[in-house]
Amino acid sequence: MHEVVNPFDLTPIGSVPTHDWVAVDSALERAHRLARDRTQWKKPHQRAAILHRAKAIMQERRDHLAFQIANEGGKPLIDARIEVDRAINGMELCIHEIGSLRGTEIPMGLTAAGDGRLAWTTREPIGVVVAVSAFNHPLNLIVHQVAPAVATGCPVIVKPSADTPLSCFEFIAILHEAGLEPDWAQAVQPPRDVSERMVSDSRVAFFSFIGSAGVGWSLRSKLTPGARCALEHGGVAPVIVDPSANLDLAVPSIVKGGFYHSGQVCVSVQRVFAHASIVEELSSRMAAAASALKVGNAIHEDTECGPLIRPKEVERVAKWIDEARTDGAEILCGGAKLSDTTYAPTVLLNPPVDATISRNEVFGPAVCVYAYTDVDAAIAQANSLDVAFQAAIFTNDLASAMHTYRTIDASAVMVNDHTAFRTDWMPFAGLRTSGHGVGGIPYTCHEMTIEKMIVIRG
Repeated sequence: MHEVVNPFDLTPIGSVPTHDWVAVDSALERAHRLARDRTQWKKPHQRAAILHRAKAIMQERRDHLAFQIANEGGKPLIDARIEVDRAINGMELCIHEIGSLRGTEIPMGLTAAGDGRLAWTTREPIGVVVAVSAFNHPLNLIVHQVAPAVATGCPVIVKPSADTPLSCFEFIAILHEAGLEPDWAQAVQPPRDVSERMVSDSRVAFFSFIGSAGVGWSLRSKLTPGARCALEHGGVAPVIVDPSANLDLAVPSIVKGGFYHSGQVCVSVQRVFAHASIVEELSSRMAAAASALKVGNAIHEDTECGPLIRPKEVERVAKWIDEARTDGAEILCGGAKLSDTTYAPTVLLNPPVDATISRNEVFGPAVCVYAYTDVDAAIAQANSLDVAFQAAIFTNDLASAMHTYRTIDASAVMVNDHTAFRTDWMPFAGLRTSGHGVGGIPYTCHEMTIEKMIVIRG
């Protein structure tokens, strides 16, 4: 069995079974048989009914699911409840997509060769889906990876993060309780070598990965020929704050976007480029707001920032911040370990652009602020890394907003909102080394199907 601990006090809170290759191979074979036997495919109304029942069960267990997220993942209860609500809404989005997945008519007769024919397409499930997930949204990420497979009729095998498997295994059990036969959705917890063998197996048609770029790109290189994939990694999210910005709006938004889940989000605010005329006021107000955040065990109602997922992550964040401090960064607040599992919310002013924390995703409670006088130079610095995901600008100048939108490297640019804003129906995609493919439930459903054409001559 694999033991799970609360990341704040490291006390055991549960366990899930572990799986060797024999067990994973059996899971793949059962899923593959379902994918290949069209007589066993579920009709759209059957898939919708299962998801409706699963959604109702999740609604009944909302408080339990939220506590479990906080307990295993360290996300404060106030945010864990929002995650559960998003996951429940995600089920509704999947149900809606069942009725939206459709083909198109292909016009014939555009040349003489097409005369006398009708053609159209339909969409079919792609086959076996294998998903590997991350710790930071232990229920909602699983819903994003598993529920679209159920909606589109694909058998799915999911491996959750070893740190947060309880929510995943419970969600799979809820699907079974809702009437989905176990072989259609299976959770496994294998060691890394077995996981890699599973992902690269020839029976896998679609691979969904959420996690570190190094692991994701490595696994992509091992996929069997013909397998599709979607990779979601991280970024070092930039925010531009220009002189016209409303700081009463910008400060709480940036602080939320930077310290939500203690910065352990792939689009957390990390680099704030503020005009020199406002940088002192902005950074001091950010530091005051960050200093006021309550750090503690995520299962307590008053906690606003929980622990980092593992003690070694606290050590890493401390090392990066100490390096920046030594090299000239001003630490406006925080800058210290609070315990082996927590780090104080930290605001750094003007760390060197070549510092580790300026160039790599910190995935911790730290936000860097840089002064600029030339916005194009600030945008060039924002664009200088090999990652690009979501970005933001705070401004009351439409021309400034549009200039940033057109020139900053990002898949989405938020205006007067933080970089971590997301709805589950919008496209969500990392560029360059930040990812491959497009997430968001409607887009994932589309990716998990193939378009099949019929041409009738008569």
